[in-house]
Amino acid sequence: MSKVYAVRCEDYGRVEDALAELLAMMGGIERFAKPGESIALKPNLVHPVPPELGITTHPAVVAAVGRAVKECGARPFLIDSPSGEYPRTAEAMGRLYRTTGMAEVAAHTGIALDVDVRQQSVFFPQGVLIKHFDVLAALIEADGVLSLCKLKTHTYMGMTGGIKNLFGAIPGSGKPGYHVKLRDPDRFAGMLLDLAAHIAPRLTLMDAVIGMEGAGPNRGTLRHVGLLLASEDPLALDVVASEIIGLPVEHNPVLREARRRGRTPTRIEEVELAGLSPAELRIRDYDIPLPLAPAQGLDNMAWWQTALMPLFRNAMTRKPHVLADTCTGCDICRAACPQHAIALSGNGKGRARIDGSACIRCYTCYELCPEGAIELRRGVLYRIMNA
Repeated sequence: MSKVYAVRCEDYGRVEDALAELLAMMGGIERFAKPGESIALKPNLVHPVPPELGITTHPAVVAAVGRAVKECGARPFLIDSPSGEYPRTAEAMGRLYRTTGMAEVAAHTGIALDVDVRQQSVFFPQGVLIKHFDVLAALIEADGVLSLCKLKTHTYMGMTGGIKNLFGAIPGSGKPGYHVKLRDPDRFAGMLLDLAAHIAPRLTLMDAVIGMEGAGPNRGTLRHVGLLLASEDPLALDVVASEIIGLPVEHNPVLREARRRGRTPTRIEEVELAGLSPAELRIRDYDIPLPLAPAQGLDNMAWWQTALMPLFRNAMTRKPHVLADTCTGCDICRAACPQHAIALSGNGKGRARIDGSACIRCYTCYELCPEGAIELRRGVLYRIMNA
């Protein structure tokens, strides 16, 4: 049975002590990093935003883990690939590290900051859905990976945690393609499960000191949770995180797909908890988005069902809508859209416009807009079900 460890951590000033308690329960950092090894620390750095917004893994968590790795004689380095339009260049990565507070962490701890632009094609025959990935070369070349994820809701996947954090192994320029090929959340979750199995982090640690609820992963509301969690199994960690926020398996595509594959755990009863009990972890009123239910039997639909699918999608999902008064025409959303469903008015110099018929509801534009100029408007059925 997979084991998940949880300790209280009421604020980021207490992370060092909380991490020490957590690692002591797990047998020490030496179980996950050996002297002389190169250890990749993979936080959630999806955008170049300041840490106080609660969108990225907090610098205090990264610093504490980095220090522990260094103290056991290993060589930690920080690595991630931001989404979509951000090219993985030394300049772009420098901005990302500075803005998210990681450059300051590196200056104080001696953790290296990876700016390697190389990609590596890897074959993963064990993959159920995806057997080939193009990933960050430095991540694959490391002796071990420690994944440092963040507890947040996610408008497309229900929540983001241990499994979803490893999507950062894919170079940003390659991520939109997966949204195009894998439009259904369950298929996207299948890709994430295959990728996580290939990366196989030695340890997954979740920053749940301050979480995000509502319209996550970057437009939600900050929520004090006061926890650090860790596991050798990122799927088990996601089961516990889903339990904490009250997201049922039926609305968590990663757990739903894992259950379909016969993977365990997918329920809290299949996890051994250490440190705190399920009752001590649960938050009853966490505001979670309601993702699409599983798209089952699409290949066997009658003609009339297929014809009604676009209408159902419009009524059942949130649709991205551009706020014209806020949009600056920066072009980030258009460049990142995997379906080329966004154009700028005025010969490419005006405000963004979204072609609803081409939009696949991946919400990449919503996640990446630096001005908050894209909102998600609820369809009719979505409003009824969430009334």
